[in-house]
Amino acid sequence: MTDVRQNARQGELRSDVSTLGRALGTVLREQEGEAFFELVEQVRALVRDARDAGRDAPLRDVLASASPQDAENLVRAFSWYFQLVNLAEEYERVRALRGREGPRPQSLEDALVKLQARGWSAEKVEALSRSVELNLTFTAHPTEMRRRTTRTHLEEIARDLPNLNEEALARITAHIEAMWGTLELRRLKPTVQDEVKAGLSYVRSIAQALPRLSRDWRLAFERVYGRSPQVRDAVSGKGVELPLKFSSWMGGDRDGNPFVTPEATRDTLALHAERARDQLLEVLARAFAYVSQQQQGQEPWRGEIQAIYDGVYDGVARGKDVDVVGRLEALDGALRLAGQRRSADELLGPALTLARTFGRHLVSLDIREHSEVVGAAVSLLLREAGVENYETLSETEKQQVLRRELASRRPLWPAGEERPEALERTVGPIREVAHAVRAVGAGAFGRYVISMAESVSDVLEPLLLAREVGFRVLPVPLFETLDDLANGPGVIRELLALPEYRRVLQDDVQEIMLGYSDSNKDAGFLAANWALHEAQRNIAAVCREAGVTWRFFHGRGTSIGRGGGPAARAILGQPGGTIGAGLRLTEQGEALADKYSHPLLAHRNLEQALHGLLLAAARDDELLPSDWTEALSRGAAASVQAYRALVDHEDFLGFFEAVTPIHEIARLNIASRPVRRPGAPTLHNLRAIPWVMSWTQNRANLPGWYGLAEGLRAIGEGQAREMYREWPFFRAVLDNAQMSLAKSDLLIFDEYLRLAPVSALASRIKEAYAETVMRVEDAVGGPLLLHEPRLRTSIELRNPYVDPIHRLQVELLQRARAQGGEMPEDMERALLLTIQGIAAGMRNTG
Repeated sequence: MTDVRQNARQGELRSDVSTLGRALGTVLREQEGEAFFELVEQVRALVRDARDAGRDAPLRDVLASASPQDAENLVRAFSWYFQLVNLAEEYERVRALRGREGPRPQSLEDALVKLQARGWSAEKVEALSRSVELNLTFTAHPTEMRRRTTRTHLEEIARDLPNLNEEALARITAHIEAMWGTLELRRLKPTVQDEVKAGLSYVRSIAQALPRLSRDWRLAFERVYGRSPQVRDAVSGKGVELPLKFSSWMGGDRDGNPFVTPEATRDTLALHAERARDQLLEVLARAFAYVSQQQQGQEPWRGEIQAIYDGVYDGVARGKDVDVVGRLEALDGALRLAGQRRSADELLGPALTLARTFGRHLVSLDIREHSEVVGAAVSLLLREAGVENYETLSETEKQQVLRRELASRRPLWPAGEERPEALERTVGPIREVAHAVRAVGAGAFGRYVISMAESVSDVLEPLLLAREVGFRVLPVPLFETLDDLANGPGVIRELLALPEYRRVLQDDVQEIMLGYSDSNKDAGFLAANWALHEAQRNIAAVCREAGVTWRFFHGRGTSIGRGGGPAARAILGQPGGTIGAGLRLTEQGEALADKYSHPLLAHRNLEQALHGLLLAAARDDELLPSDWTEALSRGAAASVQAYRALVDHEDFLGFFEAVTPIHEIARLNIASRPVRRPGAPTLHNLRAIPWVMSWTQNRANLPGWYGLAEGLRAIGEGQAREMYREWPFFRAVLDNAQMSLAKSDLLIFDEYLRLAPVSALASRIKEAYAETVMRVEDAVGGPLLLHEPRLRTSIELRNPYVDPIHRLQVELLQRARAQGGEMPEDMERALLLTIQGIAAGMRNTG
């Protein structure tokens, strides 16, 4: 029956894709003429011929003879096909969620059933849900390249997909017509505020999903355990609902981004408060309309909602602190006491859920800064205290100075004296979050993340900056490279042994951030995954020994090379006993649209992530078989050796720049952050997102699999099969590799190789790919994506449309490079559109 329903949905998807494709075809005929439409159809046919029969010459001839205008319009036409395919796929997922009957896998009820089967009582599950937290953190990484205007048109088309009658089709075609005439590339780089607004636009879908998710939790608990979950913690008295929190880096992530100024942070926090206020007023107004019961001729509950509404509306302006959550919880209790349980659950419940989750701050803003910048600012401060040349001190000497200062409460910069720019840029953001916390509560600020943290002094230094404005921050070291991951447990052990630091930490959770991007760029796919696994196990052990509660913060991207893949799979693949106080995960780029563009999609992604969190947190510290850990250590060593042999090759950087559009990506106005860290261009200072994105463009997808073949060879076939069968972590690693390998395409990669001189590196990559596919298929027991039919269909749907864009990109790169990189405006525009089109087609580009 499942297969029948799945086949029916695939048929509906293909029908939607066909309908939308015909609508686009109509627009192309009308706007560009019959000759251009025939050119599109000719290219599409030649692309199929090239893929199926290997006849490339006719296609190359047609593309080589295309005028710049025709080349640009061809790119736009096939890119729009992609946008519409993406939309149809999103609606197919919504349709599947609406049509599903009975309990579904990876739901909250599924998690509770499994916990009960393991002997977990209702009380124990409640305690677990209170002790862990899933914190999803929005970031502004530049892989969502669509303009807001484009997304608005697509949202309107999506509204009409459920009912494709003649009237709906006319509206859809009108929006496609408008999109065809819309400027697709940004003329200017987005500002920090543009990025903040774009990211926060998805909060609305999440807000619509949360009340249903809360209801699912309550009903699932009743079905499994025969009673409702306790809504208040008996010890703290705190209202408890979903173990879910939302944070953001947008407007606070200063690492390498000169545009995230103290003023940008201030504006971001003001926008958060404004959106939170509007959202609270909206749900309170709805509750006011529904909770209309009277007592003794009065409407006391409605009157209390009105009072809360008025307090939110003008309380901040009048200097009043409105305890929205406390008063709604009291109202909830009064309704239940009066026998109005259903009204409390269904009519008041949504307002209480959103007030608990978003409060008056909406999301918690983190600050992130590079350790070198923080160190330089601290050096300026210490100079005022008579400590010269702090930056030249040894690590031991730095710690001595910092500990001495932390034992004192004195500010270092003279009161009232203007700070130099270098110091103000680091202290200013902390001052702004301090103001926000005083205005709307502690939830306005999250943590202080230190990029490239390598030592204890790196973690202590932000504490001095915060003291200058009389504010307490909790520092989060970010361990990114292979060496930093290996050294991380030692840094945390030394840090937690310092009484000066423990006085700051108190009983709070120690967060440790793990970087997937730079570790992968540094060591390759398999070695990075194993280094991250072992860092978690070892750091968790250190925190446990120190009596400190911990939480890992996973800096994942959407691409497999940056820790991407399904969130539930990633969470369930975490080492047993390492969840601690929960997990933080970054949500970035096109993942925001993919997961949260529709309330049903938001609900499904959130329930899957919470399902994974509860089951992973319930697992005890696991003692892994020594033959597994030894095999994977052996495999990781072989893998990193193969990977480094490739990227350290003297010809590699030139080869990389020739066969990818990395220089062109740098010219796209898709983010406020530069693609490189400061310094002369090298592989080392290239940011991980453009690195991964470049390999996605040419379909080699190298960061998501290279070195894995050598690793599996060292592990051994039989051992790899056993580990895949029985070890969730290893299974997650190979399942993610399957996704990356399946989206790779050597037929397309061969086209990009025409851009570079003949190189042995090309043969090495192609041979490695073939061996990797063979060894992965042997380990998993079948062809790639055997158990991922939806993804297989997605790739099949995309190939006819993405192939022409790849080939047009190669043609345009050849033209541009023949002119020494100097291009007329129309050629540059067409080339940049190919990057955007391929990113839309591949979806998980960063």
